[in-house]
Amino acid sequence: MLREWMMEEIERRTIRKLSVRLLPVLILGYLIAFIDRSNIGFATLTMGPQLGIGSAAFGFGSGLFFVAYVLFEVPSNLAQERFGARLWIARIMISWGLAGLAMVAVRGPVSFSLARFLLGAAEAGFFPGVILYLSQWFPRAHRSRIVALFMVSIPLSNVVGSALSAMLLSLDGMLGLRGWQWLFLLESVPAIVLGVLVPFVLADRPEQVRWLSADERAWLGNALLAEQADAGGSHGSAWKVIADRRVWALALIYCGSSATSNVLSVWQPQIIQSFGLTLWQTACLNMVPFVAATGFMIFWGHRADIRGSRIGPTAGPLMVTSAALFLMLVTSSLVATMGLLVVMLVANYALKGPFWALSSETLGARDAAAGIAAINALAHLGTSGVNTLFGVLHERSGSFGVALLPLAILTLAGCGMTLLLGQSRLAGRA
Repeated sequence: MLREWMMEEIERRTIRKLSVRLLPVLILGYLIAFIDRSNIGFATLTMGPQLGIGSAAFGFGSGLFFVAYVLFEVPSNLAQERFGARLWIARIMISWGLAGLAMVAVRGPVSFSLARFLLGAAEAGFFPGVILYLSQWFPRAHRSRIVALFMVSIPLSNVVGSALSAMLLSLDGMLGLRGWQWLFLLESVPAIVLGVLVPFVLADRPEQVRWLSADERAWLGNALLAEQADAGGSHGSAWKVIADRRVWALALIYCGSSATSNVLSVWQPQIIQSFGLTLWQTACLNMVPFVAATGFMIFWGHRADIRGSRIGPTAGPLMVTSAALFLMLVTSSLVATMGLLVVMLVANYALKGPFWALSSETLGARDAAAGIAAINALAHLGTSGVNTLFGVLHERSGSFGVALLPLAILTLAGCGMTLLLGQSRLAGRA
């Protein structure tokens, strides 16, 4: 009894230390990444009319970000395994900061599309690389909560980015630069600065750090080794992992969630401003769904870990997200629209922690490097198509509700696939 209590105390102490030492820099990095990725949502409010970039061209350029992301994502995760997370994550941050600076030079639809492609190529690998990194430091029982804490950067980035982008757009004309140029310029620099600091803050493996005591290091090493032993098998090639049916099933599940996150991060300011609001009114209302999503995301990930459940906490929010998206077709008031945006984003972000825990458990430790990257890459391929289709549908129909229909269908399909995967897992244990 005393030994069990001592082991539980060592576990609590170890997880607390890991969380304090690793999560802040990773959360800050992903927050900066998402600000740099989604700031075009506000920039286009002035950049689009000034440069003649319409909805279809904007959607196409936004989609190219994810095409590049897909092309370079799996190779990036495999490179991280070879060179180590510390240096590789730093390289990614510096690269996307430099690519973000290139957005200042955009002059029309063609250069806009090229700049977005470069940004996607530079940022590729950061998210799946961090998910892989966390799986190498945190045992399975804590992973939903930890991933949820890390991914809280996404809604939080929209809260911070909304106010910051509105402020930077107001600098229009200062030193001869447009407001949107100031936005891209000043929001890209933090990625470069943090990238330089990362090698001095992170370590590649638990055995390399001195801030864990001997008993903490022993407990963590044993817990992670036991999970690897349970996984069995051997490292698969990238092509073998991509051909794995589990990877495609998980990619379909995540596609709707990923597309919803990214599409609304980019297009939500335009949806809100379409009711005739000012820039600052748009910025304030744009924060509301993401503030609500931030708190609930942490609660939902913690709840999933306590219950040890992954299927329900993933399928339920997907169903709610899909229903809210379908209802956007029949609403025409600002109040109803904001209510639905809150519901769909709270539900959509809630599932991310349980989903990535589900993915790492389904694939096993030995296939995680290529598998997580492949899931994210395939999901982002769908995100690219939805972003492009959103722009075309909006330009032709003039309706944001119609443009959101593909997201409603994708999230509903993801819910169904999650339930099928749950049945398959139960059958496999029988």
